[in-house]
Amino acid sequence: MVVRLQNTIRDYAWGSLTALPELIGVEPDGKPQAELWMGAHESAPSVLPNGDTLYDVVSDDPAQVLGEETAERFEGRFPFLAKLLAAAQPLSIQAHPSQDQAIDGYERDEAAGIPRDAADRNYKDAWPKPEILIALEPFDALVGFRPLDSTLALLDALAPEGFEELTGQLRDGKLREAFTQFMGTDRDSIRPLVAALGEAVAQFTGRAFALERETLARLCADFPDDPGVLAALLLNRVRLERFEAVYLPAGNVHAYLHGLGFEVMANSDNVLRGGLTSKHIDVPELVSVVDFEPLTDPVLTATTVGDGVSAYETGCEYFAVHRVELDGDERTVAGVGPRIVCSVAGTIDAVGKETAVTLSAGQSAFAAGTEGPCILRGSGTAFVVSAR
Repeated sequence: MVVRLQNTIRDYAWGSLTALPELIGVEPDGKPQAELWMGAHESAPSVLPNGDTLYDVVSDDPAQVLGEETAERFEGRFPFLAKLLAAAQPLSIQAHPSQDQAIDGYERDEAAGIPRDAADRNYKDAWPKPEILIALEPFDALVGFRPLDSTLALLDALAPEGFEELTGQLRDGKLREAFTQFMGTDRDSIRPLVAALGEAVAQFTGRAFALERETLARLCADFPDDPGVLAALLLNRVRLERFEAVYLPAGNVHAYLHGLGFEVMANSDNVLRGGLTSKHIDVPELVSVVDFEPLTDPVLTATTVGDGVSAYETGCEYFAVHRVELDGDERTVAGVGPRIVCSVAGTIDAVGKETAVTLSAGQSAFAAGTEGPCILRGSGTAFVVSAR
């Protein structure tokens, strides 16, 4: 089957008032619209035309919906979750667990009797959450630890008062210790450090580190007593151009800052936060999953794999992502298991064995794992997500 999906929009406070409405072609409603979810996660599953949720349909007959191989491989669970993400304000400093960490954390939260929808629960499910974010417009983010020599160059250039201990730790290669120490510092002690950093940024007159200074100035003003501001000193500051991406495997510390993107992840809602948020923060648990290996080149570009078809090569076992460009023609996209097709520009037909669904920007369709190759026709751009 190939059917149109009705999807839930999450109204998180950091969401844009206008980006998703402009993409979809509707009037803004005055509320932040942060994420449009496409998939079968139990907290906000997509709805099929007959009124059934994709989560219930998968649960009732995993082999028929996912395909036998995919159903067996992922124990009957839909393997990925796709989103349109529109950030007007910074998201939290965060990281996601590995498979083993997610299983262990989920079991601990279950044993402690913490309700699965509780605000202070760390692990909503027993799955990891590797993810890719593909920019649909210039997109700003903090992604992975910057190589230490570059971070030291930034600190030397700004020379903020009170940062001698942090600088010394980094010169000694003690990134874990530095990150753990200031992320666990109380807000009263953080406030003067953030103020000193903001003053140093304001007084800096050099040409270097333009993006870093732009972000630090904003964070210092908006989060005057938040340790997450200092984490931004250690992370790569990237600006993605349209269709550039970042891939975030387990343990990658990151924070999305601003922009509109297409996001795909394993079918999980596990987020461990350390700052820049009013949501639940658990610094020890965050540190326990963090990968402290510096990330030299965080930006990922797509590879052309066919006429009008590009692939984002991540090596992730839970999903594969293809971008399809159409100009009044037809493309066939190979893939394993269930597919979600999301149009982000133009008008595109997703064609199945017996049905076809017309999609405009912001709309999506689902193709069952038994449907065969994904065929697209029309003019525009779409993403096709499969289980590999």
